[in-house]
Amino acid sequence: MTKANSPDAPLGRVLTAMVTPFDDSGAVDHQKLWDLARHLTDQGSDGLVVTGTTGESPTLADEEKLAVYGTVVEAVREKKTVVVAGTGTYDTAHSVGLSERAAALGVDAIMAVTPYYSKPEQDGLKAHFTAIADATDLPMLVYNIPGRTGRLIEVQTLADLGEHPRIVATKDAVMDLDFTSKTVDNVPGLAVYSGQDSYTLPMMAVGAVGVISVVSHLAGPQVAAMVKNAVDNDFAAAGELHHALLPLCEACFLESNPAPVKAALAKLWESCGDLRLPLTAPSDETIAAVVAAVETL
Repeated sequence: MTKANSPDAPLGRVLTAMVTPFDDSGAVDHQKLWDLARHLTDQGSDGLVVTGTTGESPTLADEEKLAVYGTVVEAVREKKTVVVAGTGTYDTAHSVGLSERAAALGVDAIMAVTPYYSKPEQDGLKAHFTAIADATDLPMLVYNIPGRTGRLIEVQTLADLGEHPRIVATKDAVMDLDFTSKTVDNVPGLAVYSGQDSYTLPMMAVGAVGVISVVSHLAGPQVAAMVKNAVDNDFAAAGELHHALLPLCEACFLESNPAPVKAALAKLWESCGDLRLPLTAPSDETIAAVVAAVETL
């Protein structure tokens, strides 16, 4: 993989932020994990982001995360699907160590989220992400989600990080099109991926290269088609799919992610088990809304 300059997509166009399946005992279900990785690839995902927010990363021990990386890498190796390991935490040294161990297992890239809770200043963010990027030879994606972390990675900070040869992309879940536009305009060294499904098409209209998606668990072909239409500048066709997908995007976030999508998978594909506390099962009404939105597609 090479350094990206928009509109190139260094990690693919559609990446699914995977749920982590658990068995009846609450342990990671590696057979279901394997099956899900293959299924998502067959449904149009160019890449898989594992142990991110949707993968319930805060509840996974390091050894569990590493085992997940190994399983997913093996599951999709022959399909050449990109595997992105979510190795970022709010502890720089911990993130560095986990990234080094993930790289040894054959993942294709790493994703590091903004350090949460501690709310470092911008200089601290730059030092944190740089230390992680320096730890391996893998391309790295910086995950900007201030609604969960309490800290925005500012445009100038992204521009500084974009000068690093291995920091190739940002997952933008800021949910602010002005911010996305300013990032695209001022940070040519980073490819911008939508981190919020309902914003994908508007963000691509201003220069994003693709999406790291949750709803692609349930509507992979439609998400892939929308993104392809946008890349091909067929925004009329892309707009039709955008509007068709909006009810699903809304339903999947009626309660805290990944509760709705994980429950819906049990209805529409196969069960991926329960959630780990502190997350709890979504209401029957939320599950029904997700299933109904899929059925309208």
